[in-house]
Amino acid sequence: MHAPPRTLWIPLLLGASLASADEPPPDLAERVARLERRVEAQAAELTLLRGAGKLHLALGGFVQVDGVVYDQASQDELNPSTGAPLNETRFLIRRARLRAEADYRFISAILEFDGNTISGPTARITNAEVSIQWPAGPSLPPYLMGTFGLLRIPFGFEVQEKDYVRVFLERSNIIRALFPGEFDLGVRVQGGWRFLRYQIAALNGHPSGDKQFALRDPAQSKDFLGRLGVDTRVVPRVGLQVGLSGLYGTGFHAGTPATKSTIFWNDANLDGQVDPTELMGVLGQPATPSQTFTRYAFGGDARVTCALPRLGELTLYGEVIWASNLDRGLIPADPVGAGRDLREFGWYLAVTQEVTRFALVGVRYDRYDPDADATDRAGARLVPRDQTFSTLAIALAGVWPRYARFTLEWDHNTNALGRSPTGAPATLGGEMVTLRAQVTF
Repeated sequence: MHAPPRTLWIPLLLGASLASADEPPPDLAERVARLERRVEAQAAELTLLRGAGKLHLALGGFVQVDGVVYDQASQDELNPSTGAPLNETRFLIRRARLRAEADYRFISAILEFDGNTISGPTARITNAEVSIQWPAGPSLPPYLMGTFGLLRIPFGFEVQEKDYVRVFLERSNIIRALFPGEFDLGVRVQGGWRFLRYQIAALNGHPSGDKQFALRDPAQSKDFLGRLGVDTRVVPRVGLQVGLSGLYGTGFHAGTPATKSTIFWNDANLDGQVDPTELMGVLGQPATPSQTFTRYAFGGDARVTCALPRLGELTLYGEVIWASNLDRGLIPADPVGAGRDLREFGWYLAVTQEVTRFALVGVRYDRYDPDADATDRAGARLVPRDQTFSTLAIALAGVWPRYARFTLEWDHNTNALGRSPTGAPATLGGEMVTLRAQVTF
């Protein structure tokens, strides 16, 4: 038997390489099949436990420790209004969460505690909810699930993304402004069928990060919001998530108490003596009642994932939100005090890429305008004023799958709230470099 000519070796080798590219290695296929059987066995075991009326309890949590290497806005000084330090170049516990989940047939509950040192040592409840669902099996999601308690706000994508899953250290400006803290008290109904997903909720309207009334409701009216979306796979390696969200609610403007008439002394000549010309009277003011105002938001979000061979998952996602009088975290909206409605608009676009199972890289850019109708005075004229906040974030992470992640992120923050020496509006920059160590258990 003669060996094939040398000219035939090239197509033979090429055909063998193409065949190996189309078919997974036997050991990989076997591992995938073994994992699938394990998942099916665990799901069957969970179904049996629920059917037998046994309580299923799961404990977990994560810790995030930050080291702010550089912050351009830091100063070795105190805030004259609050007395809080202005230095941000420091070490801190950003989040330390302990979570317990329990389910018994159709009923389930979640309790999560958080500790951090952002503004000194703090311990609090971040998530506490009781749910009833149908069906009571391991199918995700259930057709119908009702939840009461302190729950995650069902709006858009980034609000509902878990903190230990997100590649970037913090959420975008628009999300932190409109939905600070991500959790609020109320009731939520959610579920899905095949590729459809729905969420409807009635909440107090003052999330855990609200600057004025965190987790308290000064008005009787509630905020009504929800999201309708699609979660499906276009092809085996490509997933698609698309959603539309809406919110309609009521904000609160605090009134003022009555004041008495007073006398004010201004020592104009600095002689320490009270002269009749240095005394001024300040008339008392009547009390003003508190008022409510309407606020709303509408947003769209989209997320595409693609599993790249030998590299990892590529994810492209973004969100855009139009709102009115809804800012509760960055520059709280008060249309009563401003004498007009405040139109808010923001968006972000992000891309992340797994570099094998042990590394991640991500880039995100976001912009947020808290008042699209803001004006400034230039001489005797009123001219439009830009109040936009923007951030470019670049993150690099090393990953120990399922257990740990070490992230280095550079943030380029800008806003148009500064003033030049002549008093003209100026853009302020804020470079920031942060290192985060995260462990999940």
